[in-house]
Amino acid sequence: MAQPRWQRRAEDRPREICAAALEVFAERGFAAARLEEIARRAGVSKGTLYLYFRDKEDLFRAVVRDTVAPNIAMMRRTVEAADPPFEAVVRLLLPRFAELAGAVPIGAVAKIVIGESRNFPELAKTYYDLVVSQAVALMTGLIEKAQAKGEVRPGDPQLHAMSLVGPMIMGLLWRETLEPAGGAPVDLHQLARQHADTVLKGLLA
Repeated sequence: MAQPRWQRRAEDRPREICAAALEVFAERGFAAARLEEIARRAGVSKGTLYLYFRDKEDLFRAVVRDTVAPNIAMMRRTVEAADPPFEAVVRLLLPRFAELAGAVPIGAVAKIVIGESRNFPELAKTYYDLVVSQAVALMTGLIEKAQAKGEVRPGDPQLHAMSLVGPMIMGLLWRETLEPAGGAPVDLHQLARQHADTVLKGLLA
């Protein structure tokens, strides 16, 4: 038998609250975001919000865990299942990053972490634990594997990983912080393609 409507709604509430929180965090930043506004956008009372989340930091952690982190896990599954050559991995993951940036406001989340981590250090720890460390570990592991195959030049795999993703992060932050101030628009898809061509010339053995 189908579940009563109120039961389905109760199960959906954490996801709906996270979606509303992501909107408010992206628009106002972490410090200026108000739980009352998040609850209103989610269609619940502030008291209901506290049934699922202890405070604003707990809610931010849930937003990162449920909206950004799963994409890294998906990328890992994709490359591990196919096991393509390293060049194909780079040409797959960099455009995928550009696509993700257009679908999920990861730039806004990163901007919040960078701008407010001094006053809210837990934000940086959350982002590092759930996103940055996982992404760096994924790329470092792929580079180590490619080095073992003789595909990639010798060198510190983690530093190679940083040089690989660094320009994409720069493009993302440029779009979030400098374009609104008059900076020339950056096409992340074009950046992904051009950077892949450039960095592979240095990385491939």
